[in-house]
Formats: sequence, C-alpha cells, structure tokens
Amino acid sequence: MGVDQTESEVPEDAVGRRVSCGGERATVRYVGPVPPTAGLWLGVEWDNPDRGKHDGSHEGVQYFTCRHTKGGSFVRPARVSFGVDYLTAVGQLYQIDTEEVLSEEISISDKKLNWWCVEERSFESLPSVILSRREVNGPGEDGEIRKTTPNVQWLDLSGTLLCCWEDVAAITQQLDRLEGLQLSYNRLRLPSDPPAHCQAFCNLKVLALNSCDLTWPQILECAPMWPQLEDLCVEENNITELQRPGGVLQSVKSLSLSSNPLVQDSVLSISALPRLEQLKLSNTGLSVIRFDDAAPGSQTSMFPALKKLSLDHNNITEWCVVDELAKLPSLVQFSCRGNRLVSSDGNPKTANQILIAKLGQLVLLNSCEIQPEDRKGAELDYIKMFGEDWLKAGGRSQPSAQFTCQHPRYQSLIDKYGAPEEGELKKPEPFALKNQLLKITFVFPDDADRRPIEKKLPATMVVQKVKGLLYRLLKVPAAELKLTYTSPKMVGTEFEIDSDLKMLQFYSIEDGDQVLVRWS
Repeated sequence: MGVDQTESEVPEDAVGRRVSCGGERATVRYVGPVPPTAGLWLGVEWDNPDRGKHDGSHEGVQYFTCRHTKGGSFVRPARVSFGVDYLTAVGQLYQIDTEEVLSEEISISDKKLNWWCVEERSFESLPSVILSRREVNGPGEDGEIRKTTPNVQWLDLSGTLLCCWEDVAAITQQLDRLEGLQLSYNRLRLPSDPPAHCQAFCNLKVLALNSCDLTWPQILECAPMWPQLEDLCVEENNITELQRPGGVLQSVKSLSLSSNPLVQDSVLSISALPRLEQLKLSNTGLSVIRFDDAAPGSQTSMFPALKKLSLDHNNITEWCVVDELAKLPSLVQFSCRGNRLVSSDGNPKTANQILIAKLGQLVLLNSCEIQPEDRKGAELDYIKMFGEDWLKAGGRSQPSAQFTCQHPRYQSLIDKYGAPEEGELKKPEPFALKNQLLKITFVFPDDADRRPIEKKLPATMVVQKVKGLLYRLLKVPAAELKLTYTSPKMVGTEFEIDSDLKMLQFYSIEDGDQVLVRWS
C-alpha cells in the first residue's frame, strides 16, 4: 500500500490528485494554511459525502467547494497517502503471496476468468492483474509496464487513486493485449482530447465504470477512446437522461444502465445502436416503454438486435408494457422480477403464463428456460383466460380494436390452436376444496429428533395461520418461527416465506413441497 506524506512530501500538483485517508478515497481541492491554526492543511472532497464535515469553508472563508454541503474536510498531509505507481503496486501485491493471488478470480461486467496457473511465476506471464482498492496513482517510468507485464489481457483498477483518463491511458497503451478493464469506484477527470487516446484502448472489448459519478453526456464524451468496445457497464452513476450516441458505441453488444435514475422516455435514445444484443435496465424506476413506430402485434424498427432485456425491480404495473416489448423483433430472453405485474387471481404463476403467452419468441423468462410444453400450456390457458372477453368484443366475427390492442397475440393463438369451446369461455368456477388442498411436509432441519409432519392445507391459507398451526404442534411462539420451502423441481434451492399476510399460493408452493421450519 502507499505511504503517508509529511509536509515536505506533498506533491507540487497535489490539487486534483486522489488520496487515501482512513480507508476512504478523496480528491484534494486545496493545499495551504487554514488560520488560525499553524502548518499545512489539505482540503479534501470525499467520495463518500457522509465522511465529510463542511462544504470547504472555515470560519467564513471558502477555501474550496464541494458538490455536497458536508462533503469536505481539512486533513493534515501526514494522514493521507498519494499512492504508488502501477509497477510498485504490482510488485507489492504479487510478491506477497503469488500462490494465493493466482488462485483468485477476476470479474469485469458479467465476464469471469479464473487465473490459470502461471508456471514461470513471472510478471511477464501474468494474463490478469487485479489491483482493486490498491493505491495506484499512475504508470511510473515510461515504457516499464510494457517490459514488465506485457501479456495482461484483463486489468482491475477499481477504487484506485488514479485521477484522470490520461493516467489510465498511459498504463493501458503499454498493454497491447488488453481486452477487459475494470475502473469502477474511481473519480476520473475527463480527457481534454478523447480521440487522442483511442490507440491506448484499441483492443478493449469490456469496460466497467460502475459508481464513478458519471453522467451520460460524460460517457459519450469519453466514448471515442473505445473504438472496439463490446460490453459497457455503467451501473450506479448519475445517469438520468440518455442522449443518442452519435457515431460512438456503435460496436457495443451489451450495455448495463442498472441502478441509475433514468428519465422514462429517454431509453429510446439508445434504440438505434445497431449491434446492441443485451440491455440491463434493472432498478432504474422505469414504468413505461412505448414503440410508437409499430402498431400492436407488429414489429418495431427500434433495438433491432436486442436479444436479452433485464427490467428487474422497476415500477412496471401495466400489461401494455409487455405488449410493447412483444414488438421487439429479436427478444428471446427477458427478466422482470420485482415488478407489480399481477394477474386477476393474484397468483405469480399465472402472471408468468401471461408473460409467456404475450411474448411469443421468448426462450428464457427470469433466467428459466421455457419448455415447449410450458409454452403450449401458457398459450392455451391464455386463450381460455380471456375467451369471454374475446367473445364479448366480437369474437369470431371481428374482435374490437380495443380487445386487439390489449391482446395483440390473441388472434394468432386462435390460428395456432383454434378458438376455445363455448364451455371454456365461461369464467372458471371456484375449485372444490379438495382440489385446493396441498400436501405439504413440514421438516425441522435444526431438530434432528423431530419427525417430519405431513399436512393437507388450502392453497389460500395465509402464512400467519400456518404458523398458528405449527404453534399448536410445536409449542413455539409464531413470532419466533422462520419458514422456507423447497420444491422437487428446484432441488437444492430454498425459497424464503417472508410475509405472514400472504397466501401459500402467492409463493407458488405446490403439492408435494417441503416447508422447512426453524426457530430462534
């Protein structure tokens, strides 16, 4: 790691430099006296504003400014480290325990590489270098990186003390084979001439810039540096409104914008990216998406290559959003966990069936493969589910425009399977009680002597009542009981039952499942 500074060792270009102090990262905004105290102070702006005390002012004098009103502090030079160069950091890390380091795994975006065994144990043989949270501040001596670690393909420089893109480029231009670069948790000043650095990143395919305090215009400003980029991850930044990438990012196949507070309609600004196959928009606050260039049931010209879309943990509540997504010509993988898309019966399984029926080309839903029999079952159930509405809307003669707008695939499903029989058009009667009963085996993993208990319970029984039943059987207060369940269909996976007010059917518990009962 880096060494602390005395006053005489404070660099001449300290303002703007990155420092480490007490395990936190900060940027130096001021160097000088702060009367009435004696001696030299550094005014720093913390990456984590909660670490600060003020806005850069002291006793009415403004020494520097911060983005956050409490993001700044004054610290003595002896308390901070300005870091070390790349090769010093490599030497410190790789000579500590080469065996341990080489067994680690590097992860950039979704790509993971195990560090394979390096026989010669030499820097020249290293295919990957992980300097995450190391205090790297620059390249060091000219040309030495190319001599020392020439074969690096994957480089992790997340959370370092690099302060500008010029310093990053000075490192990467000496790594001719570099394909993957992790730069998350840095604060990098924008380059004055981005195209001048494109040679330094000429082979770069994968880039992660998560939590770098960047806006979308700033990313587009930097983008000319990455002419061959295929995978860009910019999660947890300050990205709000997206603008069209004019002439940049044209080779990008995968883009993750998750955990950014996106402006709704601006998502369409990136719809012309010609090679974009995977788009992650989870936890972005999205509730609507519209492709107005295409009528219901037809294909949009937007996102022409998009195969995989993640919209987990957003505010999607309307099924019309799914009908819009059905317009995407290449969509085969879709994830929308943690939204409020519900069916009329409130059962998550029914909601998944509607999703499958509405998205005819889908192969994976929420990371689960859709088997042919699942698709057939979902589509037949969808026909029956909305058969009465179809009949009321005109049915066999000509369904109303409103019905066709709400159910764009309905006619094609009838063409595929035939119209539902008259008896199937009626709303299903409530099941007889015996058909609603689920055979559940309660097991007690923390009590080896207690035998499993088998019960038949209604699917509509709320968890609170299940706990009441268990209280009578076990004499353990319901408040202390923690329940999970396992299914023979998903061996090895435990699903949490986390709400006392939900019904068993809400958790998709089925006949034959096991409920695991634990208590404190």
